[in-house]
Amino acid sequence: MKNESPKSKVQSPKPAAHKNSTPLLILISAPSGGGKTTLCEMLLAACPHMTRAVTCTTRAPRPREQDGVDYHFFDAAEFLKRLHAGNFLEHATVYGNSYGILKSELLGKLREGKDVLLNVDVQGAATIRERALEDPELSRALVTIFLTPSTVEELERRLKKRGADAAAAIQKRLGVARQEVAQWKNFNYLLISTSKPEDLRRMLAIVETEKMRVARSQPPEF
Repeated sequence: MKNESPKSKVQSPKPAAHKNSTPLLILISAPSGGGKTTLCEMLLAACPHMTRAVTCTTRAPRPREQDGVDYHFFDAAEFLKRLHAGNFLEHATVYGNSYGILKSELLGKLREGKDVLLNVDVQGAATIRERALEDPELSRALVTIFLTPSTVEELERRLKKRGADAAAAIQKRLGVARQEVAQWKNFNYLLISTSKPEDLRRMLAIVETEKMRVARSQPPEF
């Protein structure tokens, strides 16, 4: 059911705390219908130490949306000012509105000791990987995951089940998806989506593994 909470459907063990490990910048990307939004919701519910990155936008707030919680709402002039100042790690224009992720948003949360979750498309992921190479702090924290069903037929089934698009729109999405899936080798991990509980279990395993990497660990106290 669409209104069911991820917590009610998936009972997963809470990940162990890693006090001697630096925070992670978890980036999840997937083709449309691949399940990344659902996985991100479940991951945030399972990980109290993790927070999502708040995106900036020039679109008007919708009912019940809060500035600084759902989005950072900027007018066009303020957004352009920050863009020219190089404040955005990644930005795009969608249906006439601008969206962007502030570098300071990510670094601020990482420096607070929080793991940060990014839900972006393949193009945005490429930009973030490139920009992170210029910043040792972001590069050290970044972990990229590409989520996709195993076949285009399964992706088509999911898109049809969602019931949000006409047949022609679904075929267009599948054409874009084929191009996006071809980029999977550019990510640190490939997660083949099966079921919601299994996707979350493997995602938590990735987080645990990355937390234990020597490059992110502090020396044991002996």
